[in-house]
Amino acid sequence: MLIAGFPAGPWGTNCYVVATGPGTECVVVDPGKDAAAGVAEVVREHKLKPVSVLVTHGHVDHMWCVAPVAGTYDATAWIHPADRHLLSDPLAGMSKESSAMLMGGLLGDKHQFAEPDDVRELADGQGLQLAGLDFVVDHTPGHTQGSVTFRTPYDDQPDVSEVLFAGDLLFAGSIGRTDLPGGDHPTMLRTLAAKVLPMRDDVVVLPGHGEQTSIGRERATNPFLADLDPADPTAPGPTPITRGL
Repeated sequence: MLIAGFPAGPWGTNCYVVATGPGTECVVVDPGKDAAAGVAEVVREHKLKPVSVLVTHGHVDHMWCVAPVAGTYDATAWIHPADRHLLSDPLAGMSKESSAMLMGGLLGDKHQFAEPDDVRELADGQGLQLAGLDFVVDHTPGHTQGSVTFRTPYDDQPDVSEVLFAGDLLFAGSIGRTDLPGGDHPTMLRTLAAKVLPMRDDVVVLPGHGEQTSIGRERATNPFLADLDPADPTAPGPTPITRGL
């Protein structure tokens, strides 16, 4: 499997290009601001053809270049219906500070957000067969109402069973913030208890920001998982480290 990831834009959002190998179709995960050039470079280097764009959630730092990338390669965009409105109205999911920064210069005079031509909606537990790859969609609300993660089997290393494209659900040492419109901390904790804790330790986590990690590492060291009581996941805990929007 080929997985090429790079941080893009002012929020350092990780964009991933995933394929079975060079010279094949591929999937792009979370092309945020300034990610289009990075995607094009990976595509040229490995002779790939993007056929789908997967969006973990609708925050602008993860979807800024969804329409340009999908349009350039005639690819289908996939997003959960609860976040679909953010594709054309990203300010609805932003803090006042981020909105001011966006309107104050990042947008530019002529930039407008719009849905790609081909948008399809995701559902919890859905299986996707894209570019020769198999993905399982998990609805993971908390950071946004429509947050999802994507899991795919990984056979290249015997000590790794799956790769998890986690968006802003889980980071190395922290979790996604819940103080923005559509965020809810008790919902986030229930999601972590129901979706993350049951995963195998050997699952590699590719987060929306920062370094890669694993479920085992986070189970042992991440205070949000270490202190999480599956029987009462909404009990008070530490405050998330703010990353991204």
